[in-house]
Amino acid sequence: MNPEFLRYSCQIALPGFSEQSQHQLQNARVLVVGAGGLGCPAAQYLTSAGIGTIGIADFDIVSESNLHRQVLYGPADFGLKKVAVACERLQKQNPDVKLVPHDVRITSQNVMELIAGYDIIVDGTDNFETRYLLNDAAVLRGIPLVYGAIYQFEGQAAVWNYKCPNGKLSPNYRDLFPSVNAAQIPNCAEGGVIPTLAGIIGCIQANEVIKYTTQTGELLAGKILVFDAQTMQSRVIKIGEATQTHITKLVETMVIPTLTADELKNDLAQSAVKLIDVRTEEEREEFNIGGEHIPIANVLANVDAIAQNNKTVFYCTTGKRSAEAVKIVKNKYPDANVFSLEGGTRLIDWND
Repeated sequence: MNPEFLRYSCQIALPGFSEQSQHQLQNARVLVVGAGGLGCPAAQYLTSAGIGTIGIADFDIVSESNLHRQVLYGPADFGLKKVAVACERLQKQNPDVKLVPHDVRITSQNVMELIAGYDIIVDGTDNFETRYLLNDAAVLRGIPLVYGAIYQFEGQAAVWNYKCPNGKLSPNYRDLFPSVNAAQIPNCAEGGVIPTLAGIIGCIQANEVIKYTTQTGELLAGKILVFDAQTMQSRVIKIGEATQTHITKLVETMVIPTLTADELKNDLAQSAVKLIDVRTEEEREEFNIGGEHIPIANVLANVDAIAQNNKTVFYCTTGKRSAEAVKIVKNKYPDANVFSLEGGTRLIDWND
């Protein structure tokens, strides 16, 4: 055996696997989008397996609520960029892998350039806008995408846009979900998620990448795996042999207007802004910075009244739900004077 492959000897010994398979992994370029609950375990096992180049795209920072499921981070990393911490930890895990950090928010303006040069994409995102954007970009670029999603005790995984031996492309995310009203679907902060589920689905995603790269096994293409962590039961649902969608261009992403904490403090001091907390009742009772309380699930029902305000700032813990609230209002009232608190309330000392 090639001495440089000693660390991979157990996978090379697999039936149907060989040193040639390891060379295929070594030559592969994989982009992991989202260094969170799914991206962490997926990236860890892809690094361990010896993928040659792994790009990690994320613009978020580490916060305390991440730690129960985002296993690359610890308390000492609070406030640091996830992509920087993840790449540093993974590089120590396997010095022979090339880690490429992409500290960017993915938009319709940069996604095509970002995914160019990669062989396959791992979708570890946690919002529908980016999920659709990645799906559409992957179709336009002709790159397969490994999908994963988790909520409470249930997880899903699939491989989209795989070129089958007959030349047809397998279904993509829009074949299964042509559109989704994100405002009606609670996120993990509201509905919760069991941490082990992130590891299970993230590992399944890594497994699909390895199978695709080495051309072994049967991919989750044309079907979706649904896993229940409470019953430990899983089922594979067939979607179809080929895509029925015709994606010809990207949907333009909305630029979310934001306010920094200092800007918000200044506006509050001058009573020049209306503040709306879009978190859950439990989160608000534990800590809040005042303002009206309209959970994200109720923003759409109150959109007419919100749009009449002179200036409104939505806030949540991380800035993700507040950004979604801005989108909801702007979709109906494009000129509404609404903002999202940049970065949310985490890591901000409101006693300054």
